[in-house]
Amino acid sequence: MSQSLASGRLSALSGLPEEIAVRLPQGQQLGAADAPVRLSLSRWSSIARLRAGQIGALAEEYVEGKLQFEGAMRDVMGAMLKLLPDKPVQSDTGWWSRLMTRTWSASTHTRDKDSAQIQFHYDVSDAFYGLWLDPRRVYSCAYYQGSGMTLAQAQEAKLDHICRKLMLRPGERFLDIGAGWGALLLWAAEHYGVDATGITLSANQYAHVRQLIAEKGLERRVRIEMRDYRDLPEAQPFDKISSVGMFEHVGQANMEAYFGKIMRLLAPGGLVMNHGITAGDLQHRQMGAGMGDFIEKYIFPGGELLHVSAVLGHLANAGLEMVDTENLRPHYGRTLWDWSDALEAHLDEARLALETETSAERAEKILRAYRLYLAGSAMTFEQGWIALHQVLATRPAADFQGEAIRGAKSAYPFNREFMYG
Repeated sequence: MSQSLASGRLSALSGLPEEIAVRLPQGQQLGAADAPVRLSLSRWSSIARLRAGQIGALAEEYVEGKLQFEGAMRDVMGAMLKLLPDKPVQSDTGWWSRLMTRTWSASTHTRDKDSAQIQFHYDVSDAFYGLWLDPRRVYSCAYYQGSGMTLAQAQEAKLDHICRKLMLRPGERFLDIGAGWGALLLWAAEHYGVDATGITLSANQYAHVRQLIAEKGLERRVRIEMRDYRDLPEAQPFDKISSVGMFEHVGQANMEAYFGKIMRLLAPGGLVMNHGITAGDLQHRQMGAGMGDFIEKYIFPGGELLHVSAVLGHLANAGLEMVDTENLRPHYGRTLWDWSDALEAHLDEARLALETETSAERAEKILRAYRLYLAGSAMTFEQGWIALHQVLATRPAADFQGEAIRGAKSAYPFNREFMYG
């Protein structure tokens, strides 16, 4: 390599944050020896991506083994944050331009495609998830009512928070769309006495929940089905419905059909809770700096986020009435850091768990992708680039007979005392 070319490449790194030390492909060391984050580059092309703050491209290089790093994940994310040239939700880079010309359609989210995408993410290894989720394997935002809560306590608080919002009562027909490993389904049945049905597209989750139902002797009033929400029969509506961490997979083009289906599945006067990630950008653009591309490729293919204002519009167009909306954004940042810390504490076990399901090479890629995904997502929630909203809605019924306030048209009492009593 010519001296001028080498000098040019080295000068490109002159403005890097002091928290980062870099080992170049030919062995040169740049930065402080005691820097909390140490990068080892195997390709000179990584320098341009590093200097431009193309975090997603650097993440892909790490997953593919072209870049290595050392350092605590919180330090790594802090350093990456300083590399970004601007807020990802305000970027006008080429990635943004490609996204804005991308056409989302219903064909992006067919039954077969959605099933394959869900299994791509959730069916990697139950044992792997068990190492960093809470004992109930709740894979969604926790609810830290108290600052000293553990992850397990905060997840139980979230389950109960949802059940309280839905005003679950013994004997009611309850549907959980996207039931995961069954935590909410079983909590609602055991603590609130409902007749509970859950649906999932994950074969691993389906098998796990069936086993739990049998172990707990709840076969008469709890069931789990491998079924797409679009295929649920509507003849016998449900009193209460929840959808937790699922509608991110629905797709913008299918959103009104999704809420329309929920409307038809819900009994007049009933309540539905939609708990999901929302975009921080009013145009629903996903993360810039290549981070959205990384998530699409390695974590959630087909995932789409909408701003909460658009979610409420689709919900209203379906005939549902929003009665309460709560933003739990910082709670998800803390949840993700708890997950990240747990995974970092069990890296060797996680690698072995993944290797029981796939090749050692793919297992290593999955592990590396999840390390960055969990910590990176924690950072994005903390920064406010994405959010988490719980939206409670009703199917209004003019002739609804209940204990609610006059004109309520539903079971909702139009105050929040029942949520926190």
